[in-house]
Amino acid sequence: MMSPDASPADTWVELTHDELPIAAVYEWALDPAAGAVVLFSGTVRDHAEHRTGVTRLVYEAYESEVAPRFAEIAAELRQRWPSVRKVALLHRVGSLNLKESSVVVAVSAPHRGEAFEAARFGIDTLKATVPIWKQEHHDAGTDWGLQSQPIAQVPRS
Repeated sequence: MMSPDASPADTWVELTHDELPIAAVYEWALDPAAGAVVLFSGTVRDHAEHRTGVTRLVYEAYESEVAPRFAEIAAELRQRWPSVRKVALLHRVGSLNLKESSVVVAVSAPHRGEAFEAARFGIDTLKATVPIWKQEHHDAGTDWGLQSQPIAQVPRS
């Protein structure tokens, strides 16, 4: 059940080639009924599992499947935490340099506990269920990420 005051405008999902608007996501997530905003930003770092000297990542997505998965995640998140006010799930595709954000999840809720739990669910479920892959460019060459896994369904409560 969605919060009685929540509307479709309270969910922001996006797959983009553009730089992710971290500050704008935070400002958008603010809500008069929410005492907490949790924002997670995943950034490109200089190493990966068993790889050093990472210089950039290239993300690719099965684009027609991303928006429906994002919507499922947001719906399930709201089912589990009905008091959540706003939910943002944004991911970037294309070439990203060190320190650039590849993914942003933001959740606002009346209290910090549910905001943290819901945001954690959002990013963990996004990583497990949305068909987005990364190619790592590093000092030994270029390879697809070693952390890949089969795409799962969004878990239902």
